[in-house]
Amino acid sequence: MAIFTAGIDVELREVSLKKKPQHMLDVSRKGTVPVLCDGTTVIDESLDIMLWALAINDPDQWVSRYSEAEKANAIQLIDESDNDFKRWLDKYKYADRHPEHEPEYYRHKCTNFLAKLDNSLQKQPHLITSAITLADIAIFPFVRQFSKVDRDWFDLCDFKALRIWLDTLLELPVFKRVMAKHVKTCG
Repeated sequence: MAIFTAGIDVELREVSLKKKPQHMLDVSRKGTVPVLCDGTTVIDESLDIMLWALAINDPDQWVSRYSEAEKANAIQLIDESDNDFKRWLDKYKYADRHPEHEPEYYRHKCTNFLAKLDNSLQKQPHLITSAITLADIAIFPFVRQFSKVDRDWFDLCDFKALRIWLDTLLELPVFKRVMAKHVKTCG
């Protein structure tokens, strides 16, 4: 979404993580996605790719509207999402691969972070400021993933402000545009 919003043309390549292409491994030893290569620079962390794109062009002020304190808060919240929350989310999504606990245990671990988000969203419509910013764009895809594991539970949970926020972001034209299926080409 950041690359699209920044208006940067990139070549998208679909990657099967079961059969990683050699070119990808040559570019990034981590062998994870996403990977952005702009000639000489390789960026293989989602947040770093977002910051790179928005440093080039930030027309919606997802980063530039932040004060220094707000930016620090956003980075801290994104880090919490990318690490602790994402770790529990993966176990919740794939609970059959983690039979040491029931899925509800992993869901409960996720709700600690979701409660923090909901509490913030009860005070304003977005996570850091009253407008959409980097934190919203970086975190909402993971909340979306969480909501899809057990949509009935999510629709009835106490996180009303979080549900409204998620539904609002899911309706963004930029989200719908980047989620459109790409035509695969041969060659």
